[in-house]
Amino acid sequence: MSKHKASIACIFLTLATLTAFWRVNECDFTNYDDDIYITANSRVRDGLSIDAVRWAFTSGYAANWHPLTWISHMADVQLFGFNPHIHHFTNLLFHVANTLLLFFVLCRMTKAFWRSLFVAALFALHPLHVESVAWVAERKDVLSTFFWMLTIAAYVRYVEHRTEDGGRKTEYGKGNSAPHHLSSVLCQPSSALRYLAVIVFFAMGLMSKPMLVTLPFVLLLLDYWPLGRMSGSGYHEALANSSIPGPRIDPAEHGTGADPQSSVAVAQATTPPAGSSLLRPLLLEKLPLFILSAISCIVTLVVQQRAGTVTSIEEIPPGVRIANASVSYFIYLGKTVWPHDLAVFYPHHGSPPVWQVLGAVLFLSLVSLAVILTAKRFPWFAVGWLWFTGTLVPVIGIVQVGGQAMADRYAYIPLIGVFIMAAWGIPELLRKWLPGRPLKIVLSASAAAVLVSLSMVTWKQAGYWKDSIALYDHALEVTTDNDVIYFNRGLVYKNAGKPMQAIADFDRAIQIYPENPEAYNNRGLVYDKLGDPVRAIADFDRAIEINPKHSKAYNNRGVAYGRLGNNGRAIWNYDRAIEIQPGYAMAFVNRGLAYGRLGDLKRAIDDYKRALEIDPNYPEACLSLGEAYGKLGDRRQELEYLQKAASLGNETAKGLLQSRGNGW
Repeated sequence: MSKHKASIACIFLTLATLTAFWRVNECDFTNYDDDIYITANSRVRDGLSIDAVRWAFTSGYAANWHPLTWISHMADVQLFGFNPHIHHFTNLLFHVANTLLLFFVLCRMTKAFWRSLFVAALFALHPLHVESVAWVAERKDVLSTFFWMLTIAAYVRYVEHRTEDGGRKTEYGKGNSAPHHLSSVLCQPSSALRYLAVIVFFAMGLMSKPMLVTLPFVLLLLDYWPLGRMSGSGYHEALANSSIPGPRIDPAEHGTGADPQSSVAVAQATTPPAGSSLLRPLLLEKLPLFILSAISCIVTLVVQQRAGTVTSIEEIPPGVRIANASVSYFIYLGKTVWPHDLAVFYPHHGSPPVWQVLGAVLFLSLVSLAVILTAKRFPWFAVGWLWFTGTLVPVIGIVQVGGQAMADRYAYIPLIGVFIMAAWGIPELLRKWLPGRPLKIVLSASAAAVLVSLSMVTWKQAGYWKDSIALYDHALEVTTDNDVIYFNRGLVYKNAGKPMQAIADFDRAIQIYPENPEAYNNRGLVYDKLGDPVRAIADFDRAIEINPKHSKAYNNRGVAYGRLGNNGRAIWNYDRAIEIQPGYAMAFVNRGLAYGRLGDLKRAIDDYKRALEIDPNYPEACLSLGEAYGKLGDRRQELEYLQKAASLGNETAKGLLQSRGNGW
């Protein structure tokens, strides 16, 4: 591959990706995790600092341990503030980088320029990838894939330059091709450094998103094809006299003018001879990577269990999980071929219909059988299929985290396997019916039509991410009984001051899923704001009934009782909220206000001070403390805390300071 040709391909991929996804740069933050990850996350809002980095590495916040993802968000805030367009553009740049790296590593391994370009273009432009790029909170997808690609690139470099016999370079196709034992690799400084790069990039990927735990298995697939490391020297003698591993002739790349028998001959040359398996040393070679994967799995499971996001076996039985997983595999493939009705959330409705499960299992079984029977002749078929099915395993729902049946973002890496199957398989299939030049014309025209079509759908899909309402309206159009989306849209309406729309959405969410305490809690807040504390208390009661440790519902119920003048009952609720969540600064302030209404200023001041110990920059606590000191006649303390509250943006404090003027 000439540098000129490669440069043109990279320019094409970059411009095509930027064009198809450009609308994401016009999108706002959503209230679906963007608040948790950026806009309402105090750690991220403060930007980069030593304390923030320490928190990133020691926190299991948002039910995940991905410190590099947190740091990337902090860096965006540090450099660009809270401009949502820049945060989206960062995601887009990572997607462009992932596309170029994918093209590079495939070309490097296979020497199949046009096939590699087609795979990279499909990856770049497919609508299923819009979610990973347009959703700022899914930075972990594009960031972890960046390190996934760097890991593969480093691995290919390590494989190409492996050393033997005291440092003598051995290339595939030249001399003994047996892989090293790990100990012998590490004895060679140059080899050890290249292997260390593989480990470092992989570790960084796991610290961006734990879904990368399957990467060591993918490296084994690449060892089979196209790197050809699972074969004896006889196999490598048939390869090109080149430092780049892989077959000398790629039938799918050059077969249009070649001997009709070359396809079979080269395909046979790209598979290991019987009895020449070198799997054991290859497994040992990747032992450090498998250890990192195991550690990541354990850490992720512990963090998610502590956060309560792992669904219990009682809630979704194993049979239902397996049935949903089988159908989900089929749906992913369907949306790959015909990307329609894409939504930010696909609700889990339990076990799919039996006919769907049986049909999906039959289809998956037939394809898997075909993979086994044709692995020697079409190794790319096996590698692509196992890439797709294997990399989806952590998120296919066997271990259910969250309430989704599937998610577009989960297909970001797995679809590469399907694209490989298409790029290598379609030309091989058509070659039986079309001669050389017509085959080129048909493949070129078809590829162009597919890529243009995908770009148009991607452009349209990216527009749905303009804001939360547009995103949720579309999701509700293409899904049914989606309580999560009704709930999230209700939150948007609540915060936008549209109480009736909010109540309607919360009503619908509760109708679909009556056991969601958050829906009751937030509907109660809307009723309370509308001046109906009785109905609000009824909703807070229901939220606490579902979740007896719902500290916010206790706090909110205390506020509602306070509006009814029942300060004793209000204090009891604040006590329960603080008992459940000792660091709940708002509950301390609210309890202090209740004590103040009862005339117990000492207890009120103690609560305000406790709130400031938890959050030194809590403006409402400063305001309340200043007013309490004012009632006690301590003008110095009153002025001090009112000034601090005003400096933190509290408008009430500013008004009090202006009204007093020089009357202090």
